Amino acid sequence: MEEYLNVSGRIFDIQRYSIHDGPGIRTIVFLKGCALRCKWCCNPESQSFEIETMVINGKPKIMGKDVTVEEVMETVKKDLPYYRRSQGGITLSGGECTLQPEFSKGLLKASKEMGISTAIESTAYADYEKIEKLLPYLDYYLMDIKHINAKKHKEYTGQDNKRILENAKRIAESGETELIIRVPVVPGFNDTKEELLEIAYFAQKLRGVRELHLLPYHAYGKGKYEGLNREYPMGEVKTPEPEKMKLFKEVIEEKTSMRCQLGG
Repeated sequence: MEEYLNVSGRIFDIQRYSIHDGPGIRTIVFLKGCALRCKWCCNPESQSFEIETMVINGKPKIMGKDVTVEEVMETVKKDLPYYRRSQGGITLSGGECTLQPEFSKGLLKASKEMGISTAIESTAYADYEKIEKLLPYLDYYLMDIKHINAKKHKEYTGQDNKRILENAKRIAESGETELIIRVPVVPGFNDTKEELLEIAYFAQKLRGVRELHLLPYHAYGKGKYEGLNREYPMGEVKTPEPEKMKLFKEVIEEKTSMRCQLGG
């Protein structure tokens, strides 16, 4: 047995038959732990690396378990026929998978050896050396860029964006993976043409980057905060209207050379 198959990591869910977070039908592996605390986070159970209890429909559920690469791949490989027919594969999400680099590398390497397409959904808020370990085994890097203004970024996420923007440039320059920029469109945070265009102009300058995805804010995670006995930071903020999202898409495609997609 390859040694990397015994590397362990901490996850809180595996979602099969997903049509988001990468092309085709995908299996999403959700890893524990994140350095950001985005006010709109829809997976608050991912933020802490610690194992937690969350109440779901009145019943307590343990969020987090330690597994090996081999154990995760037993689930992933069940859907090989679907990946092949749809050009799908595995996506690592979270949380922030780059904070568990050896485990993430093992999952990506095992997937590539099975002929499975690979992707990660990541903020890239990590030391670049950790990210660099993953790139040789990665087909798609779905990277969140939430704002260009460092002060506003820190106000809403708990961290400034310097490391994120620097890592975006380095990932693009590496040429090792297809980098796609994704923007959560959050009312009161970045839902203006000017703020979104700033991100699009930045993305346009990144080597090889041609796609930008706009992801409308939603409050689907609100009940999870209640289940963790935490206050939901976004209060009663509403999802952006479809007409407004369509306008953002049109403006970005008019003002830049980026292909803009609504949803991920």
